Amino acid sequence: MKSDMIKTEIDVKGSKIGIMRVGDVDYISLTDLAKRIDNDEPRLPIRDWMRNKEVISYLGLWEEIHNENFNRVEFDTFKNEAGSNSFKMSPQKWIKGVNSIGIISKSGKYNGGTYAHPDIAFEFASWLSPEFKLYLIKEFERLKKNEAYQNKIEWNINRELAKANYLIHTDTIKNYIVPTLTERQIRYVYAEEADVLNVALFGMTAKEWRDKNPVLAKEGNIRDYTDLLHLIILNNLENANAEFIKLGLKQSDRLVKLNESARYQMEILKNNKIVDNLKYLDINV
Repeated sequence: MKSDMIKTEIDVKGSKIGIMRVGDVDYISLTDLAKRIDNDEPRLPIRDWMRNKEVISYLGLWEEIHNENFNRVEFDTFKNEAGSNSFKMSPQKWIKGVNSIGIISKSGKYNGGTYAHPDIAFEFASWLSPEFKLYLIKEFERLKKNEAYQNKIEWNINRELAKANYLIHTDTIKNYIVPTLTERQIRYVYAEEADVLNVALFGMTAKEWRDKNPVLAKEGNIRDYTDLLHLIILNNLENANAEFIKLGLKQSDRLVKLNESARYQMEILKNNKIVDNLKYLDINV
């Protein structure tokens, strides 16, 4: 399981329900849901629910569809035993037995407990109370809409700013460098000038980033995966580079100046605690 986790909460009929994002997947706290009927021992309702044969069948089907490492042999054992008076099941036993990815267990004072993929959490909520399930779905959908709105406002605007400034940047290259070059050199210079900014800010060229991130490179480039702080500095560097080109500075001299400017801007933003605000925006992207 990926280590990058973000924790948030939604309010469902007065109950605080934790949402754990692991990588790109949201997990809803079954522990918080179970507190609706047993605040002192929320693990007990979860275990009672998981003793049902229909529940085990559902959980197994979900894993079979989504989990390529699903342990079918161990699942068949659980399924055959489910429903009997002697059958006992816990999240930890299920996770270990079938290599579950639909249910996860976390330790810790604040993030500890049992979490499940929404498909599974909604089923558990329905077992607790069909009415409560509907309110849970409503609040979860509200959370996702808010996240999408933040993404649209915060990320896309900054990305479009970067694109707009890049047009200014490339247009300046065309006006002040292209006229003296051959067609082959023109194509080469465009790539070099983009990488002047990449190296000044990210310490690598676009190709170096692609070589290090082959999976991500299939969907975008280094600028698509950077954070808001770097995008803001990138905007400023693009305009600065355009001015340096107008002044006739050599590319090597511009690279040094741009790198110094990037480090200076980073330090200023950090000292003024702008970074903390941008991290908050990144979380909501």
